[in-house]
Amino acid sequence: MTGGAGRADGLRGVDLRLGYHGATVVHDAAITLRSGTITALVGPNGSGKSTLLRGLARLHPLDSGEALFADGTPARALSAREFARRVTLLAQSRPTPSGVTVRDVVGYGRHPYRGRWRANDPQGPEVVDRAMATTGVAAMADRPVDELSGGESQRVWLATCLAQDTAVLLLDEPTTFLDLRYQVEVLDLMRDLADLHAVAVGVVLHDLNQAAAVADEVVLLHSGRVRAAGVPSEVLTEHTLTDTYGIRIEVTVDPATGLLSTRPVGRHLTRVTV
Repeated sequence: MTGGAGRADGLRGVDLRLGYHGATVVHDAAITLRSGTITALVGPNGSGKSTLLRGLARLHPLDSGEALFADGTPARALSAREFARRVTLLAQSRPTPSGVTVRDVVGYGRHPYRGRWRANDPQGPEVVDRAMATTGVAAMADRPVDELSGGESQRVWLATCLAQDTAVLLLDEPTTFLDLRYQVEVLDLMRDLADLHAVAVGVVLHDLNQAAAVADEVVLLHSGRVRAAGVPSEVLTEHTLTDTYGIRIEVTVDPATGLLSTRPVGRHLTRVTV
């Protein structure tokens, strides 16, 4: 992946307000996704994480506020094709096309670069092959995507996002359906995209330990508002998490690695980790 043909970029939201049927779900949120940085959005169910991400991706209309690229260009000023060359989103729910191969689905990611009849995209086949190899789905390239497991399908759609080759990558719960091996590989891939290709990554995660391990910055949402934002050690504190989630959450720091670890403390399930 080349991060939008080697073009560094970023995306920020200013005073974003979004809602459904007249009810505000996200209230005046500010978020900045910087080139070469992973920003994790965390918070309880219904806190507005996915809605905020969809607003940045232009898939949910903004009631107010503005999304701006690093160069100051308003996202709304770009055509759909121009925007798709700069931003891609791996959404939670996607259609499962019937009888379409994995290779063809991954090829959907090349739509911003193609003319009619899939023309004018000489780099397309190479980029598609690289995206499939990176996500571990190359061996199933000729299989119908509707015959895959949930975890396999998740990796195929991630490959589609990589084939789109943008400098801003938005991921909504990308580790869902994945076993432990592929959860780790997806997190490693995000880190590689940020570190090696200067991609600005915005990712919704429920696992606080994953967020602490992979993210440069964390945005904690609660009831549609940004409760805290900053480096993991500033945001993922016992007091803030306990107050936000409504359950006691212990936070420890590994003295060898410096990594945070969180543990919710219930009445019986005292060994549960998140």
